[in-house]
Amino acid sequence: MLAICSYSYPKTMGKVQQLSPEAHQRLLDEHEDLTTRGRIDIAKKIETARELGDLSENGDYQAAKEEQGKMETRIAQLASILENAEIVSKTEVANDRVSLGSIVSLLYEGDSEPEKMLVGSIEEQRDGLDVLSPDSPLGEAIMGSSIGDAVTFEAPNGDLTVKIVDIEK
Repeated sequence: MLAICSYSYPKTMGKVQQLSPEAHQRLLDEHEDLTTRGRIDIAKKIETARELGDLSENGDYQAAKEEQGKMETRIAQLASILENAEIVSKTEVANDRVSLGSIVSLLYEGDSEPEKMLVGSIEEQRDGLDVLSPDSPLGEAIMGSSIGDAVTFEAPNGDLTVKIVDIEK
């Protein structure tokens, strides 16, 4: 029997997320792995910990149950993302404008070095790149912009301006 966990679900639950075909497949594979091998492994850990005796003072049991709760939360998150996913191929995106899946180089006003970011879902994350949500104030401001455009957006400490230096697909 699976325990009901007390973790809260991320705000992205139930919201349409646009994903690349590669990210969609990676999430399908992760969901399959967690719902099969992952659940079997955690059940074995819980059973082994139960055999150690008193559950109220059993650190191994408590750790295994916590791991199970986190895994079940991730399974629910993946199921929601996959259920509400819209798969977007690179051919559907304009090459000269910032869009989902774009890797943009942004130069903040007053900085000398541009910052490179991937525009999209956190599930699209790649090594070495920060992910910029298109729903964030900066993400909303740069969507549809072209190289050379300067856009201003509202940040917590006041308005900031960034210049689009480069766009990669």
